Amino acid sequence: MTRDTGYSTMADQQKQEEKLWYAIKISAYVLGTVLVTITALVNSFSWYVQTIWDTSGHFWQTMWLKFYDLYEGNEWSIFLFGAALVPGLAFWCFNGILMVADVTGKPTFITRYRIQLGKNDPVDTKRLRQAIYTALFNQFFISFPMLVPMFYIMKWWGNTFSKELPTFQWFLVELIIFTLIEEILFYYTHRLVHLPLLYKHIHKKHHEWTAPIGVVSIYAHPVEHILSNTLPVMTGPMVMGSHIVSIAAWFSLALITTSISHCGYHLPLLPSPEFHDFHHLKFNQCYGVLGVLDYLHGTDKVFRQTKAFERHKVLLSLTPLSESIPEAPKRAE
Repeated sequence: MTRDTGYSTMADQQKQEEKLWYAIKISAYVLGTVLVTITALVNSFSWYVQTIWDTSGHFWQTMWLKFYDLYEGNEWSIFLFGAALVPGLAFWCFNGILMVADVTGKPTFITRYRIQLGKNDPVDTKRLRQAIYTALFNQFFISFPMLVPMFYIMKWWGNTFSKELPTFQWFLVELIIFTLIEEILFYYTHRLVHLPLLYKHIHKKHHEWTAPIGVVSIYAHPVEHILSNTLPVMTGPMVMGSHIVSIAAWFSLALITTSISHCGYHLPLLPSPEFHDFHHLKFNQCYGVLGVLDYLHGTDKVFRQTKAFERHKVLLSLTPLSESIPEAPKRAE
């Protein structure tokens, strides 16, 4: 009886090994097939993307040469157009739409996504006018004059006015470097102006808005506008010696992104503004742009324990996150 049990056990083990080996072979076959299929699809997709980019790249190159000839190669005019006019229009067009919602409470497609419920509903028009005046002052009397030394640095160092546009792949590399440089410079200059003495005399102006709106992104003391708003964005292109088209795209992107961070609305498909909105609410959390340095320095610990952190993601539905992830009900006293 013992011997039969032994043979039975060995037979069961052998069957288990055969089943295991068979399962491994099937898994390898399936995974191999999937891998080959994905590789083929990726290669096909890459080929189509490259083909589309080659065609569009030729179009943009032709348009750039026409623009260059229109200004007769006047580098200063081209630089002002790309580094000042285009980003400025992008900023005010985007914020113009937001300000209509802030003042009128319409369209509800925007206002229903308000982060701090009950705040700026509607916005105080007197405070709004003050914010607009300050933003215009900072643009015309701080940012634009800073473009003068930047122009000469770019002319000496870079490939800024080349008749040949940078490739899309190179622009993506530049964009990554610009973003990393901005994150580092903004984080540390931002923490600097939070030191008690500098906060009292400089940064407190920006924090008058505990529930920010888009235009408040450049509502700041002139010193702060230089240190935290302008230099972190300008440094990347100067380090890389970037083309004026890359500069125009980066400046516009930076201004729109910071406007989104301050806008007070968590809108579908746009980057989440919860991180920086929480900074305005609590003051001593979330100093950076990406949040990488905040994580390394532990300046986002409180934020990570809140509902705002749960909402800090791209909204992919039409349901406001304030509804799908509501605040916990307050305890009755």
